[in-house]
Amino acid sequence: MTDFEEYIRQGEPSKREKAYAWRTAIGLQAVDGLTTSDYLKETARRHIEGEISIDEARGLIKSYYQSKTNREPDDDEKQEADKVSGNIAKILNERSFTFSVVGFTSIHRRIFEGVFKFAGKVRDYDITKKEWVLDGDTVLYTYAEDIRKALEYDLEQERQFAYKGLPMEAMVEHIAKFVSGIWQIHPFGEGNTRATAVFTIKYLRSIGFNIDNDLFAEHSWYFRNALVRANYKNAQEGVDYTPIYLERFFRNLLLGEQWELRSRYLHIHPTEEWKVQPNHTPTSTPTSTPTSLSNQFSTTNENVLRLVKAIGNEEYSIKQMLSAVGLKDRKNFIEYSLDPAIQQGFVTMLYPDKPRHPRQRYLLTVKGLALYVQCMGK
Repeated sequence: MTDFEEYIRQGEPSKREKAYAWRTAIGLQAVDGLTTSDYLKETARRHIEGEISIDEARGLIKSYYQSKTNREPDDDEKQEADKVSGNIAKILNERSFTFSVVGFTSIHRRIFEGVFKFAGKVRDYDITKKEWVLDGDTVLYTYAEDIRKALEYDLEQERQFAYKGLPMEAMVEHIAKFVSGIWQIHPFGEGNTRATAVFTIKYLRSIGFNIDNDLFAEHSWYFRNALVRANYKNAQEGVDYTPIYLERFFRNLLLGEQWELRSRYLHIHPTEEWKVQPNHTPTSTPTSTPTSLSNQFSTTNENVLRLVKAIGNEEYSIKQMLSAVGLKDRKNFIEYSLDPAIQQGFVTMLYPDKPRHPRQRYLLTVKGLALYVQCMGK
């Protein structure tokens, strides 16, 4: 996996963002043991440099395999990895997101468009999958006839969940449980983990977590195995549901901790050299800062701070927000208060695809709620 490190460390913001998306897209292919071609990596670099658009990059990848005359044994696998990587990179570079069953299935369709004939289609058959980490056993996935109802229920429960007042550790535990639940439903024939990872990244951003994608890029295989262990129970073998491994992944992602993420620790019958104590602590102190309380949940913009305090845990229209902050000029309010609050991840629209909806409402994200709780506690 190419890491595009030079762009991430030294590149301008637009190049850095593109590089993160490509690195994540390429890294996620390891979930299914796939690797991308050198041609894909060079095409990605051209997109990062601004020579071509993301759609032109995807078109070049498609044309490359259509015109290729000398076939190699792993071409089919690389073609899937290349096309899927291009599709994921495009999705991760977009700002739009729909938190619904339609939004989830749409992500799967767009990721595997041109790869799977069933892209975006909910499976109508039951499945099992042999897992290395389970010594060949399988997780019990949701029955085909119950998939849509299960997804609708989980998403609605998450939509109604109140993060207000929760410490970050509790937020992490809840997010791990939510992601574990939607993955266990396994609504598609293939590509569930990659779709879940992309959906999770987009969702966390939509509720205010300014995360980078490195963990998904570098530890996608661990991420999948952690989901497996969180959803597997075998009384005869003495194995219970174990969410701790998935929680460690999200603690690293959201708290900047450094738990050692190795799949061998997750095996239900580990060899002596694979074993790790359940209370194993991080190998070093946290160094990551994208979501630290001091940086992630603060702002120096007084207009944003005043708006966050005014909204609290309620849903507001623009008219109601104007009244709450004591302003009358709608245009200035949007330019100097609302837009910055949205850009900084403190406020979100309830109808992200319909900004002119007559019943448009705004509310605080998780990040906004954390800032609000901090303000109220002072």
